Amino acid sequence: MSSPPIRQLALQGAAVILVLSIAWPYYGFQATAMPWRETSLAIGAAALLFATLSRQPWWWRAIHAAFMPLVWFTHKLAIDPGWFLFAAILLLLVYRGALTGQVPLYLSNRQTVGTLAELLAERGPSRFLDLGAGIGSTTVPLADQFPDSHFTGYENAPLTWLAGFLLSRGRPNIRWRCDDLWQAGLEDYDVVYAFLSPAPMPRLWDKVCAEMKPGSLFVSNSFPVPGRAPDRVIEVDCTPPRPLYCYQL
Repeated sequence: MSSPPIRQLALQGAAVILVLSIAWPYYGFQATAMPWRETSLAIGAAALLFATLSRQPWWWRAIHAAFMPLVWFTHKLAIDPGWFLFAAILLLLVYRGALTGQVPLYLSNRQTVGTLAELLAERGPSRFLDLGAGIGSTTVPLADQFPDSHFTGYENAPLTWLAGFLLSRGRPNIRWRCDDLWQAGLEDYDVVYAFLSPAPMPRLWDKVCAEMKPGSLFVSNSFPVPGRAPDRVIEVDCTPPRPLYCYQL
């Protein structure tokens, strides 16, 4: 089975082929220039239809509908191509997880960190692992609050990893790793925390069950494990709602 990004490219490509296969012969017979604005809107409509029929999430439908009209609009701006290269490199450095693993950059808020601190206080000195640690918005304040516990953060986007590395300097109870979360060994940790997306949760749960030791705790921010009822759900007092789904191993 092809990967999700390949499927999305195929869907967008099918919309392009459908519209152009109709538009080119029509305007060719009329001996008139193709109206690219209207053509891009038609491609967006076709892509939206295909995304809806294939039951894509709402955000993919919005992306497919807007992609080709935005391409036309950007072309009309006549922006120097170097800026696009710069933007692509910057996106890769910051949002590598979203591009390669459907894991956007989410930053845990102060209310969530406070709730996690209450969980850690219940357990006593612990070894805490943050999968997809971003800039350290969870790991750094917790490490300051619990000097007797040990904290590890995994982040694979180079620029966000660098920001977290700089923020975590001077804290001997933090280990900051630039690596993919799937390379993390979970067996040495008492609490594993993840704020990812729905896409990797089934695979991550398999990893949790295979590696985490009995008595340890897996906490997922906002995204429950499909088909597995959590042992505890903590409603965090924040907007938008960010419940913590807790799974006791």
